[in-house]
Amino acid sequence: MMRLMDEWHMKWPYYGSRRMTWLLQRKSYDVNRKRVQRLMRLMGLEVIYPRPRTTVPHPEHRIYPYLLRHRTISRANQVWCADITYLPMAHGFMYLVAIMDWHSRYVLAWQLSNTMESDFCVKALRAALRRGRPEIFNTDQGVQFTSRAFTSVLEASEIAISMDGRGRALDNVFIERLWWSLKHENIYLYVYETVRDLQLGLKQYFNYYCRERPHQALGNRTPWEVYQKDREKQRNLRR
Repeated sequence: MMRLMDEWHMKWPYYGSRRMTWLLQRKSYDVNRKRVQRLMRLMGLEVIYPRPRTTVPHPEHRIYPYLLRHRTISRANQVWCADITYLPMAHGFMYLVAIMDWHSRYVLAWQLSNTMESDFCVKALRAALRRGRPEIFNTDQGVQFTSRAFTSVLEASEIAISMDGRGRALDNVFIERLWWSLKHENIYLYVYETVRDLQLGLKQYFNYYCRERPHQALGNRTPWEVYQKDREKQRNLRR
């Protein structure tokens, strides 16, 4: 049931718990809306539509302003972004965080976790920073990214922090496209049995996505080609 909900959310991100419940009932699942709402919270699924922000953040979780409005993203390491998604498996599920260079679409780091704690996000961030450092780091307002454990790493590296407004569907569009591609080209096809198998499958897929799969938006170049070329250009300018 959660596997179906995840696929429907990727296809119709504006479907809320009412429509999800109706679709499941049409598939002969004996489920009510309350259970669907609980599962959507567990999976981290948030309906995409404009609405006022009604939640009040914890005093220790500062919400940073959105810095990308009217900004042209034209080079590697100008802006990085991060997001978390739910991955269904044959028995159970895992959460995946990925950190991506906005301009090149290159996936700098990723980590799996069986909980939504911030630790795996911080681990991915530290791994990404070993590759370079962006000027701006953009995320949504999820508690993992607003936690001091995460933002303190960015502040210590003197990286400007940017956060999407709630319900802004296009703020993290490139990483949302990554999730769609990953799930339809890999996760839904292979239905991994173990976490070890999932890790191996993700490693192979991200290598394919970044180094072999041409992207039309990048002039049919790979994210790795664009990322490397930009970094070389920037190094030459500094000489």
